[in-house]
Amino acid sequence: MIEAFIGVPSKLPVAAAAVLLACLFCGCASRVARTEFPEASTLPANPAFPDPLVMQDGRRVTSREQWVQERRPELKALFEHYMYGPIPPKPGRMEIQSREYADFLGGRAVLRIVTLNTGPAGAPSIDLMLVLPKGHAGPVPVFLAMNFCGNHALTKDPRVPLAHSWIGSCPGCTNNRATEAARGTQAADWPLEEIVGRGYALAAFFSGDIDSDRADASNGLYAWLSGGDAAKNVPADRGTLAAWAWGFQRCVDYLVTDRDIDAGRVAAVGHSRNGKTALLAAAFDERIAMAFPHQAGSGGSGPSRVAPELAAPQKNGRPTAETIAVINKSFPHWFNGEFKKFNDSPERLPIDQNCLVALCAPRPVLFSSAEGDRWANPTGQFQILQAADPVYRFLGVEGLASKEMPAAQQLVASRLGYFIREGNHAMTAGDWGVFLNFADRQWRPGTH
Repeated sequence: MIEAFIGVPSKLPVAAAAVLLACLFCGCASRVARTEFPEASTLPANPAFPDPLVMQDGRRVTSREQWVQERRPELKALFEHYMYGPIPPKPGRMEIQSREYADFLGGRAVLRIVTLNTGPAGAPSIDLMLVLPKGHAGPVPVFLAMNFCGNHALTKDPRVPLAHSWIGSCPGCTNNRATEAARGTQAADWPLEEIVGRGYALAAFFSGDIDSDRADASNGLYAWLSGGDAAKNVPADRGTLAAWAWGFQRCVDYLVTDRDIDAGRVAAVGHSRNGKTALLAAAFDERIAMAFPHQAGSGGSGPSRVAPELAAPQKNGRPTAETIAVINKSFPHWFNGEFKKFNDSPERLPIDQNCLVALCAPRPVLFSSAEGDRWANPTGQFQILQAADPVYRFLGVEGLASKEMPAAQQLVASRLGYFIREGNHAMTAGDWGVFLNFADRQWRPGTH
Protein backbone atom coordinates (compact mmCIF):
# COMPACT_ATOMS: atom_id res chain seq x y z
CA MET A 1 0.00 0.00 0.00
CA ILE A 2 1.15 3.55 -0.64
CA GLU A 3 0.88 4.42 3.02
CA ALA A 4 3.71 2.00 3.77
CA PHE A 5 6.05 4.44 2.04
CA ILE A 6 5.08 7.44 4.12
CA GLY A 7 7.57 8.16 6.85
CA VAL A 8 10.49 6.36 5.22
CA PRO A 9 13.50 8.67 5.64
CA SER A 10 14.49 9.96 2.23
CA LYS A 11 15.74 13.07 0.47
CA LEU A 12 14.09 12.02 -2.77
CA PRO A 13 11.80 14.63 -4.34
CA VAL A 14 8.24 13.46 -4.61
CA ALA A 15 8.57 12.72 -8.35
CA ALA A 16 11.57 10.46 -7.76
CA ALA A 17 9.84 8.90 -4.77
CA ALA A 18 6.88 8.06 -6.97
CA VAL A 19 9.24 6.30 -9.41
CA LEU A 20 10.43 4.15 -6.54
CA LEU A 21 6.86 3.49 -5.47
CA ALA A 22 5.83 2.56 -8.98
CA CYS A 23 8.64 0.06 -9.22
CA LEU A 24 8.00 -1.44 -5.80
CA PHE A 25 4.27 -1.83 -6.20
CA CYS A 26 3.92 -2.42 -9.95
CA GLY A 27 6.82 -4.80 -10.46
CA CYS A 28 8.28 -2.57 -13.16
CA ALA A 29 11.84 -2.04 -11.87
CA SER A 30 13.31 -4.04 -14.73
CA ARG A 31 11.47 -1.96 -17.36
CA VAL A 32 12.69 1.33 -15.91
CA ALA A 33 16.24 0.00 -15.60
CA ARG A 34 16.34 -0.94 -19.28
CA THR A 35 15.58 2.60 -20.44
CA GLU A 36 18.54 4.97 -20.53
CA PHE A 37 18.04 8.62 -19.72
CA PRO A 38 20.96 10.73 -21.03
CA GLU A 39 21.44 14.21 -19.63
CA ALA A 40 19.27 16.68 -21.53
CA SER A 41 22.23 18.69 -22.85
CA THR A 42 23.74 15.57 -24.44
CA LEU A 43 20.67 14.55 -26.41
CA PRO A 44 20.89 15.16 -30.16
CA ALA A 45 18.92 18.08 -31.59
CA ASN A 46 16.04 17.05 -33.83
CA PRO A 47 13.74 19.82 -35.10
CA ALA A 48 11.25 17.27 -36.44
CA PHE A 49 8.77 15.36 -34.30
CA PRO A 50 10.36 12.13 -33.02
CA ASP A 51 9.15 9.02 -34.82
CA PRO A 52 7.13 6.92 -32.35
CA LEU A 53 8.03 3.82 -34.34
CA VAL A 54 11.80 4.23 -33.91
CA MET A 55 13.38 3.01 -30.68
CA GLN A 56 15.90 5.13 -28.80
CA ASP A 57 18.69 2.85 -30.01
CA GLY A 58 17.67 3.46 -33.64
CA ARG A 59 15.81 0.22 -34.28
CA ARG A 60 12.54 0.55 -36.19
CA VAL A 61 9.50 -1.17 -34.74
CA THR A 62 8.53 -3.96 -37.09
CA SER A 63 5.78 -5.86 -35.26
CA ARG A 64 2.84 -5.27 -32.97
CA GLU A 65 4.61 -7.33 -30.31
CA GLN A 66 7.66 -5.09 -30.42
CA TRP A 67 5.42 -2.02 -30.14
CA VAL A 68 3.60 -3.42 -27.11
CA GLN A 69 6.53 -5.03 -25.33
CA GLU A 70 9.34 -2.58 -26.10
CA ARG A 71 8.44 0.77 -27.64
CA ARG A 72 5.30 1.59 -25.62
CA PRO A 73 7.06 0.98 -22.28
CA GLU A 74 10.05 2.98 -23.53
CA LEU A 75 7.88 5.94 -24.53
CA LYS A 76 6.07 5.88 -21.19
CA ALA A 77 9.37 5.85 -19.33
CA LEU A 78 10.67 8.77 -21.42
CA PHE A 79 7.57 10.86 -20.68
CA GLU A 80 7.87 10.07 -16.99
CA HIS A 81 11.55 10.95 -16.83
CA TYR A 82 11.78 13.99 -19.11
CA MET A 83 8.39 15.64 -18.73
CA TYR A 84 5.56 14.67 -16.41
CA GLY A 85 7.20 12.70 -13.66
CA PRO A 86 5.68 9.31 -12.85
CA ILE A 87 2.02 8.75 -12.16
CA PRO A 88 1.98 7.36 -8.60
CA PRO A 89 0.83 3.76 -8.24
CA LYS A 90 -2.62 2.48 -7.44
CA PRO A 91 -3.45 2.37 -3.73
CA GLY A 92 -3.53 -1.02 -2.10
CA ARG A 93 -7.10 -0.42 -1.01
CA MET A 94 -9.78 2.18 -1.69
CA GLU A 95 -12.92 2.66 0.40
CA ILE A 96 -16.06 3.64 -1.51
CA GLN A 97 -19.18 5.30 -0.15
CA SER A 98 -22.19 6.24 -2.25
CA ARG A 99 -25.73 7.53 -2.12
CA GLU A 100 -28.30 7.74 -4.89
CA TYR A 101 -31.22 9.91 -5.98
CA ALA A 102 -33.56 8.68 -8.71
CA ASP A 103 -35.25 12.02 -9.42
CA PHE A 104 -32.35 14.07 -10.78
CA LEU A 105 -33.00 16.42 -13.71
CA GLY A 106 -36.73 16.23 -13.20
CA GLY A 107 -36.69 12.44 -13.10
CA ARG A 108 -34.78 12.02 -16.37
CA ALA A 109 -31.59 10.86 -14.64
CA VAL A 110 -30.18 9.16 -11.59
CA LEU A 111 -27.70 11.10 -9.46
CA ARG A 112 -25.12 8.97 -7.67
CA ILE A 113 -22.73 10.70 -5.27
CA VAL A 114 -19.62 8.57 -4.75
CA THR A 115 -16.77 9.25 -2.35
CA LEU A 116 -13.46 7.54 -3.07
CA ASN A 117 -11.22 7.38 -0.01
CA THR A 118 -7.85 6.49 -1.49
CA GLY A 119 -5.96 5.77 1.72
CA PRO A 120 -5.58 6.59 5.42
CA ALA A 121 -5.56 10.05 6.96
CA GLY A 122 -4.05 12.60 4.60
CA ALA A 123 -4.73 10.62 1.41
CA PRO A 124 -6.95 12.29 -1.19
CA SER A 125 -10.70 11.86 -0.89
CA ILE A 126 -12.37 12.23 -4.28
CA ASP A 127 -16.01 13.27 -4.70
CA LEU A 128 -17.31 11.72 -7.92
CA MET A 129 -20.64 12.94 -9.26
CA LEU A 130 -22.19 10.29 -11.50
CA VAL A 131 -25.22 11.25 -13.62
CA LEU A 132 -26.91 8.25 -15.27
CA PRO A 133 -29.62 8.27 -17.94
CA LYS A 134 -32.89 6.51 -17.24
CA GLY A 135 -34.65 4.16 -19.60
CA HIS A 136 -31.59 2.54 -21.17
CA ALA A 137 -31.26 -1.22 -21.09
CA GLY A 138 -27.91 -2.43 -19.88
CA PRO A 139 -24.79 -0.49 -18.94
CA VAL A 140 -24.09 2.84 -20.66
CA PRO A 141 -20.92 4.57 -21.89
CA VAL A 142 -19.54 7.35 -19.68
CA PHE A 143 -17.65 10.60 -20.06
CA LEU A 144 -15.23 10.96 -17.15
CA ALA A 145 -14.42 14.65 -16.83
CA MET A 146 -12.25 16.65 -14.45
CA ASN A 147 -13.52 20.15 -13.66
CA PHE A 148 -11.98 23.39 -12.36
CA CYS A 149 -14.43 24.58 -9.71
CA GLY A 150 -16.08 21.55 -8.11
CA ASN A 151 -19.05 19.34 -8.96
CA HIS A 152 -21.43 21.80 -7.30
CA ALA A 153 -20.67 24.31 -10.07
CA LEU A 154 -22.16 21.93 -12.68
CA THR A 155 -25.68 21.93 -11.19
CA LYS A 156 -27.79 23.90 -8.75
CA ASP A 157 -29.04 20.72 -7.12
CA PRO A 158 -28.26 21.11 -3.39
CA ARG A 159 -27.72 17.38 -2.98
CA VAL A 160 -24.38 17.66 -4.78
CA PRO A 161 -21.93 18.45 -1.97
CA LEU A 162 -19.82 21.58 -2.11
CA ALA A 163 -16.19 20.87 -2.89
CA HIS A 164 -14.24 20.21 0.28
CA SER A 165 -10.86 21.20 -1.19
CA TRP A 166 -8.99 24.45 -1.82
CA ILE A 167 -10.38 26.27 -4.88
CA GLY A 168 -8.79 28.97 -6.99
CA SER A 169 -10.58 31.98 -8.45
CA CYS A 170 -14.01 30.48 -9.12
CA PRO A 171 -17.36 32.28 -8.86
CA GLY A 172 -19.08 31.95 -5.52
CA CYS A 173 -15.93 31.05 -3.60
CA THR A 174 -14.67 32.94 -0.57
CA ASN A 175 -11.17 32.53 0.87
CA ASN A 176 -10.60 29.69 -1.59
CA ARG A 177 -13.60 27.75 -0.31
CA ALA A 178 -16.89 27.02 -2.04
CA THR A 179 -20.07 28.66 -0.76
CA GLU A 180 -23.72 28.13 -1.62
CA ALA A 181 -23.40 31.00 -4.09
CA ALA A 182 -21.15 28.78 -6.21
CA ARG A 183 -23.87 26.27 -7.08
CA GLY A 184 -24.60 26.01 -10.79
CA THR A 185 -22.21 28.77 -11.83
CA GLN A 186 -20.88 26.63 -14.71
CA ALA A 187 -24.07 24.70 -15.46
CA ALA A 188 -24.56 26.39 -18.83
CA ASP A 189 -21.34 24.83 -20.07
CA TRP A 190 -22.20 21.32 -18.84
CA PRO A 191 -25.40 20.25 -20.68
CA LEU A 192 -26.31 17.37 -18.38
CA GLU A 193 -29.74 16.85 -19.91
CA GLU A 194 -28.32 16.56 -23.42
CA ILE A 195 -25.64 14.12 -22.29
CA VAL A 196 -28.06 11.73 -20.61
CA GLY A 197 -30.63 12.31 -23.35
CA ARG A 198 -28.10 10.94 -25.83
CA GLY A 199 -27.67 7.81 -23.71
CA TYR A 200 -24.40 8.67 -21.99
CA ALA A 201 -23.47 9.00 -18.34
CA LEU A 202 -21.29 11.76 -16.95
CA ALA A 203 -18.82 11.19 -14.12
CA ALA A 204 -17.30 14.44 -12.88
CA PHE A 205 -14.65 15.21 -10.27
CA PHE A 206 -12.72 18.26 -9.08
CA SER A 207 -8.98 18.52 -9.71
CA GLY A 208 -8.48 20.07 -6.26
CA ASP A 209 -9.59 16.84 -4.61
CA ILE A 210 -6.35 15.33 -5.93
CA ASP A 211 -4.03 18.29 -5.47
CA SER A 212 -4.61 22.03 -5.64
CA ASP A 213 -3.49 23.94 -8.71
CA ARG A 214 -0.87 26.18 -7.12
CA ALA A 215 2.88 26.32 -7.09
CA ASP A 216 3.22 27.62 -3.56
CA ALA A 217 1.72 24.60 -1.80
CA SER A 218 0.54 21.04 -2.24
CA ASN A 219 -2.28 20.00 0.05
CA GLY A 220 -3.26 16.74 -1.61
CA LEU A 221 -1.59 13.70 -3.12
CA TYR A 222 1.97 15.04 -3.12
CA ALA A 223 1.69 16.48 0.38
CA TRP A 224 0.61 13.01 1.48
CA LEU A 225 3.35 11.17 -0.41
CA SER A 226 6.02 13.52 0.92
CA GLY A 227 4.88 13.07 4.50
CA GLY A 228 4.86 16.83 4.98
CA ASP A 229 8.57 17.15 4.14
CA ALA A 230 8.91 20.24 1.93
CA ALA A 231 12.30 19.03 0.66
CA LYS A 232 10.51 16.14 -1.05
CA ASN A 233 7.79 18.35 -2.51
CA VAL A 234 9.55 21.02 -4.57
CA PRO A 235 7.15 22.92 -6.86
CA ALA A 236 9.47 22.83 -9.88
CA ASP A 237 9.67 19.03 -9.63
CA ARG A 238 6.15 18.26 -8.42
CA GLY A 239 4.42 17.04 -11.58
CA THR A 240 0.85 18.03 -10.74
CA LEU A 241 -0.46 16.85 -14.12
CA ALA A 242 0.71 13.34 -13.19
CA ALA A 243 -1.12 13.64 -9.87
CA TRP A 244 -4.34 14.64 -11.62
CA ALA A 245 -3.90 11.72 -14.05
CA TRP A 246 -3.69 9.50 -10.96
CA GLY A 247 -7.07 10.95 -10.00
CA PHE A 248 -8.53 9.96 -13.37
CA GLN A 249 -7.24 6.44 -12.81
CA ARG A 250 -8.79 6.17 -9.35
CA CYS A 251 -12.14 7.22 -10.79
CA VAL A 252 -11.75 4.58 -13.51
CA ASP A 253 -11.05 2.01 -10.77
CA TYR A 254 -14.55 2.68 -9.51
CA LEU A 255 -16.34 3.11 -12.84
CA VAL A 256 -15.28 -0.26 -14.24
CA THR A 257 -17.00 -1.89 -11.24
CA ASP A 258 -20.25 0.08 -11.45
CA ARG A 259 -23.06 -2.14 -12.75
CA ASP A 260 -24.60 0.72 -14.74
CA ILE A 261 -21.41 1.68 -16.61
CA ASP A 262 -20.07 -0.02 -19.73
CA ALA A 263 -16.49 -0.70 -18.58
CA GLY A 264 -15.32 -0.91 -22.19
CA ARG A 265 -16.58 2.58 -23.07
CA VAL A 266 -15.02 5.05 -20.63
CA ALA A 267 -13.96 8.37 -22.20
CA ALA A 268 -11.67 10.93 -20.55
CA VAL A 269 -12.57 14.61 -21.03
CA GLY A 270 -10.87 17.82 -20.00
CA HIS A 271 -10.42 21.44 -21.03
CA SER A 272 -7.07 23.27 -21.08
CA ARG A 273 -4.86 21.91 -18.25
CA ASN A 274 -7.57 19.36 -17.54
CA GLY A 275 -7.33 18.34 -21.21
CA LYS A 276 -3.59 17.83 -20.85
CA THR A 277 -4.40 15.55 -17.95
CA ALA A 278 -7.12 13.64 -19.80
CA LEU A 279 -4.70 12.84 -22.64
CA LEU A 280 -1.94 11.80 -20.25
CA ALA A 281 -4.33 9.60 -18.28
CA ALA A 282 -5.58 7.89 -21.46
CA ALA A 283 -2.06 7.36 -22.79
CA PHE A 284 -1.04 5.55 -19.61
CA ASP A 285 -4.29 3.70 -18.84
CA GLU A 286 -5.74 1.47 -21.55
CA ARG A 287 -9.02 1.14 -19.67
CA ILE A 288 -9.78 4.64 -20.96
CA ALA A 289 -11.26 3.86 -24.35
CA MET A 290 -11.42 7.38 -25.81
CA ALA A 291 -9.83 10.76 -25.05
CA PHE A 292 -11.13 14.32 -25.52
CA PRO A 293 -8.30 16.78 -24.75
CA HIS A 294 -10.11 20.03 -25.50
CA GLN A 295 -7.89 23.04 -26.25
CA ALA A 296 -5.11 21.33 -24.31
CA GLY A 297 -2.22 23.27 -25.88
CA SER A 298 1.37 23.15 -24.67
CA GLY A 299 2.17 20.04 -22.69
CA GLY A 300 -1.03 18.40 -23.93
CA SER A 301 -2.32 18.37 -27.50
CA GLY A 302 0.09 21.08 -28.69
CA PRO A 303 3.70 20.38 -29.66
CA SER A 304 6.74 21.15 -27.54
CA ARG A 305 8.50 21.94 -30.82
CA VAL A 306 6.54 25.11 -31.57
CA ALA A 307 7.03 26.39 -35.13
CA PRO A 308 9.62 29.23 -35.18
CA GLU A 309 7.14 31.81 -36.47
CA LEU A 310 4.80 31.01 -33.56
CA ALA A 311 7.54 30.83 -30.94
CA ALA A 312 9.10 34.21 -31.84
CA PRO A 313 8.33 37.05 -29.37
CA GLN A 314 5.71 39.51 -30.58
CA LYS A 315 5.42 43.21 -29.74
CA ASN A 316 4.03 42.35 -26.32
CA GLY A 317 7.08 40.18 -25.65
CA ARG A 318 5.07 36.93 -25.77
CA PRO A 319 5.10 34.30 -28.49
CA THR A 320 1.98 33.65 -30.55
CA ALA A 321 1.72 30.10 -29.21
CA GLU A 322 2.70 29.00 -25.73
CA THR A 323 6.16 27.43 -25.55
CA ILE A 324 7.53 25.08 -22.91
CA ALA A 325 9.75 27.89 -21.59
CA VAL A 326 6.66 30.01 -20.97
CA ILE A 327 4.54 27.23 -19.47
CA ASN A 328 7.33 26.09 -17.18
CA LYS A 329 7.77 29.63 -15.91
CA SER A 330 4.05 30.23 -15.41
CA PHE A 331 3.19 26.81 -13.99
CA PRO A 332 6.38 25.22 -12.60
CA HIS A 333 4.38 22.67 -10.60
CA TRP A 334 2.70 21.02 -13.58
CA PHE A 335 5.79 19.21 -14.87
CA ASN A 336 8.92 17.69 -13.37
CA GLY A 337 12.35 19.25 -13.03
CA GLU A 338 13.82 17.55 -16.09
CA PHE A 339 11.33 19.26 -18.40
CA LYS A 340 12.75 22.67 -17.47
CA LYS A 341 16.09 21.67 -18.99
CA PHE A 342 14.48 21.84 -22.45
CA ASN A 343 13.14 25.40 -22.12
CA ASP A 344 15.70 26.76 -24.57
CA SER A 345 16.19 23.57 -26.58
CA PRO A 346 12.90 21.72 -27.11
CA GLU A 347 14.43 20.12 -30.19
CA ARG A 348 16.49 17.93 -27.83
CA LEU A 349 13.43 16.28 -26.32
CA PRO A 350 13.43 12.59 -27.31
CA ILE A 351 9.61 12.77 -27.31
CA ASP A 352 6.85 15.12 -28.39
CA GLN A 353 3.10 15.04 -28.02
CA ASN A 354 2.62 12.89 -31.12
CA CYS A 355 4.28 10.15 -29.08
CA LEU A 356 1.75 10.66 -26.28
CA VAL A 357 -1.12 10.30 -28.75
CA ALA A 358 0.61 7.23 -30.16
CA LEU A 359 0.41 5.64 -26.71
CA CYS A 360 -3.38 5.84 -27.07
CA ALA A 361 -3.39 3.85 -30.33
CA PRO A 362 -5.58 2.30 -31.58
CA ARG A 363 -8.13 4.03 -29.32
CA PRO A 364 -9.98 7.13 -30.62
CA VAL A 365 -8.72 10.61 -29.71
CA LEU A 366 -10.40 13.91 -30.61
CA PHE A 367 -8.45 17.17 -30.59
CA SER A 368 -10.81 20.16 -30.45
CA SER A 369 -9.75 23.78 -30.61
CA ALA A 370 -10.83 27.35 -31.44
CA GLU A 371 -9.69 29.79 -34.09
CA GLY A 372 -9.19 32.57 -31.57
CA ASP A 373 -7.17 30.37 -29.22
CA ARG A 374 -3.82 30.74 -30.95
CA TRP A 375 -2.04 30.42 -27.60
CA ALA A 376 -3.06 26.74 -27.57
CA ASN A 377 -1.64 26.36 -31.11
CA PRO A 378 -4.49 24.82 -33.17
CA THR A 379 -2.24 24.35 -36.20
CA GLY A 380 0.36 22.57 -34.11
CA GLN A 381 -2.32 20.34 -32.65
CA PHE A 382 -3.32 19.16 -36.11
CA GLN A 383 0.35 18.50 -36.91
CA ILE A 384 0.60 16.36 -33.79
CA LEU A 385 -2.24 14.19 -35.06
CA GLN A 386 -0.55 13.91 -38.45
CA ALA A 387 2.65 12.73 -36.77
CA ALA A 388 0.77 10.17 -34.64
CA ASP A 389 -1.18 8.81 -37.61
CA PRO A 390 1.52 6.30 -38.73
CA VAL A 391 1.23 4.36 -35.47
CA TYR A 392 -2.52 3.91 -35.91
CA ARG A 393 -2.03 2.68 -39.46
CA PHE A 394 0.82 0.43 -38.31
CA LEU A 395 -1.64 -1.17 -35.89
CA GLY A 396 -4.12 -1.73 -38.70
CA VAL A 397 -6.69 1.03 -38.17
CA GLU A 398 -7.44 4.35 -39.78
CA GLY A 399 -5.73 7.27 -38.11
CA LEU A 400 -6.35 10.82 -39.29
CA ALA A 401 -8.63 10.86 -42.34
CA SER A 402 -7.94 14.46 -43.37
CA LYS A 403 -4.64 15.56 -44.87
CA GLU A 404 -5.39 19.24 -44.26
CA MET A 405 -6.90 21.16 -41.36
CA PRO A 406 -10.66 21.28 -41.80
CA ALA A 407 -12.71 24.45 -41.98
CA ALA A 408 -14.37 25.71 -38.82
CA GLN A 409 -17.32 23.63 -37.59
CA GLN A 410 -16.32 20.64 -39.76
CA LEU A 411 -15.73 17.54 -37.63
CA VAL A 412 -13.08 15.08 -38.78
CA ALA A 413 -14.54 11.98 -37.15
CA SER A 414 -11.86 9.41 -37.99
CA ARG A 415 -10.11 7.40 -35.25
CA LEU A 416 -7.85 10.41 -34.81
CA GLY A 417 -10.31 13.28 -34.92
CA TYR A 418 -10.04 17.04 -35.19
CA PHE A 419 -12.47 19.91 -34.77
CA ILE A 420 -12.00 23.68 -34.76
CA ARG A 421 -14.67 26.27 -34.15
CA GLU A 422 -14.92 30.03 -34.03
CA GLY A 423 -14.37 31.64 -30.66
CA ASN A 424 -11.80 31.50 -27.90
CA HIS A 425 -10.48 29.43 -25.03
CA ALA A 426 -13.49 27.84 -23.30
CA MET A 427 -15.44 24.61 -23.07
CA THR A 428 -19.07 25.24 -23.99
CA ALA A 429 -22.30 23.31 -24.35
CA GLY A 430 -21.68 23.42 -28.10
CA ASP A 431 -18.36 21.67 -27.62
CA TRP A 432 -20.15 18.93 -25.72
CA GLY A 433 -22.38 18.45 -28.75
CA VAL A 434 -19.24 17.78 -30.80
CA PHE A 435 -17.93 15.35 -28.17
CA LEU A 436 -21.23 13.45 -28.27
CA ASN A 437 -21.26 13.32 -32.07
CA PHE A 438 -17.68 12.01 -32.15
CA ALA A 439 -18.47 9.38 -29.51
CA ASP A 440 -21.51 8.29 -31.51
CA ARG A 441 -19.38 7.90 -34.64
CA GLN A 442 -16.85 5.77 -32.81
CA TRP A 443 -19.13 3.73 -30.53
CA ARG A 444 -22.43 3.86 -32.40
CA PRO A 445 -21.61 3.82 -36.12
CA GLY A 446 -24.42 5.06 -38.32
CA THR A 447 -25.89 7.36 -35.66
CA HIS A 448 -24.45 10.51 -37.28
